[in-house]
Amino acid sequence: MNFVKIFSAASLLVFSSASLADEGKKSPWKSSAELGYVHVSGNTNTETVKAAFDISYEADSWAHKAHAEALSSKSETTDDTVVPEVTMEERTAAKWLVSAQSDYKFKDYDYFYGLLSYEDDRFSGFEYQAKIGLGYGRRVIHTENHELRLEIGPGYRTYRLEQAAPPALAEETRDETLIRANAGYTWKLSETSKFTEDLTYEAGEDQDEWKSVTGLTAKINSTLAMKISHTVKHLEEVPAGSENYDRETAVTLVFTF
Repeated sequence: MNFVKIFSAASLLVFSSASLADEGKKSPWKSSAELGYVHVSGNTNTETVKAAFDISYEADSWAHKAHAEALSSKSETTDDTVVPEVTMEERTAAKWLVSAQSDYKFKDYDYFYGLLSYEDDRFSGFEYQAKIGLGYGRRVIHTENHELRLEIGPGYRTYRLEQAAPPALAEETRDETLIRANAGYTWKLSETSKFTEDLTYEAGEDQDEWKSVTGLTAKINSTLAMKISHTVKHLEEVPAGSENYDRETAVTLVFTF
């Protein structure tokens, strides 16, 4: 898909330019890998394994970060409208997500951002969702133990319903502009633990979506930590027979390197 190619090229350009700009210094890269148990509820009831990877680069006025995650399993569907003959039977579903964001700080606590994301989530009844956005962000709280970032800006989204839907819906691809608002909060509970909350709301012409990711991380040693997270996602418009809410609870180990 063209969007994936654009995403890959843009991410490579962003990180390459950042590395060249800081050549000769110790590269301020941070990366982590995550692996663990996940329970998904809503459109499916699933227990599976989650894998995720994060990488970031921050120097001078620029900050870049990228995220990827995936899970796949056989799940028990409760969908008795789209495909009646497979009600309550096992089916294979998968989810994967890639995203990247770059921030340019023009004042101590103010910055502009640009982001890209692509999500393939068969659990929720969508074949894919692709988004791009620009906007303004500010660190409104910045103490030793607390940080709160707020972001707002316009964006663009394209999405397609899963092919398992009725033919009239399965062929439909929608494109729309949107307004995105995000709040990201971090509370340093101690030297070895932290609480995080990331809340995003996207209001589109046809589709409204909000997503909450709550996490609690505790270090085991300098490179290993345990993380408990709970994700709630709500879509205003969903394929026939699908639920508006999806929930994901994960217990994972995080390796930092």
